Amino acid sequence: MPDLLWDDVRNFFDPDLMGALPDVCVPDASVADWEAVFDLIRSSGWPWEYLEGGVVGPLPSAAEVLSRPADADAVDLRVWPVPDVLAIFRPMSADEIDFDVDLRELQGQAGVDTLCEFLGAIGRRLDKPVVMTGEGDYGNPVLGFDPAADRVVLLADPQLIELAGGAVGSAGADE
Repeated sequence: MPDLLWDDVRNFFDPDLMGALPDVCVPDASVADWEAVFDLIRSSGWPWEYLEGGVVGPLPSAAEVLSRPADADAVDLRVWPVPDVLAIFRPMSADEIDFDVDLRELQGQAGVDTLCEFLGAIGRRLDKPVVMTGEGDYGNPVLGFDPAADRVVLLADPQLIELAGGAVGSAGADE
């Protein structure tokens, strides 16, 4: 049985309500957690591409990536957990593993299942929660992998998103 059902979570996958690129993160991370994610990506069979300053190269260790000077070129680690679904990791801080997914690529039950499997793979490898928030709405997770439940769970009511008239956290914007 799937972790989440499309009919229950469609609002969390609506780019107009959530933003096209919701934020996904593993809070309270470490360099060792980043390295575990790099190892997962290398060993998973998922296609990936490491870019530093827009130039493709081999994936270095997490310690190397995270110890680069603050003014160094930007780094993107692009991962395709399934064809036509891209997750972009941006290793900027050891404290948090951040990545984006594109909701336009995650429509229907297949999209929900793909996201749940991907979050689950990361969360299980780290034995940590992996949470998704609306684009730019840090601190208000809507769903995420719960290691205690060993599945992706709802962290907010999808109906409240629709009632709020847009992105999560915007309910009080006009007050």
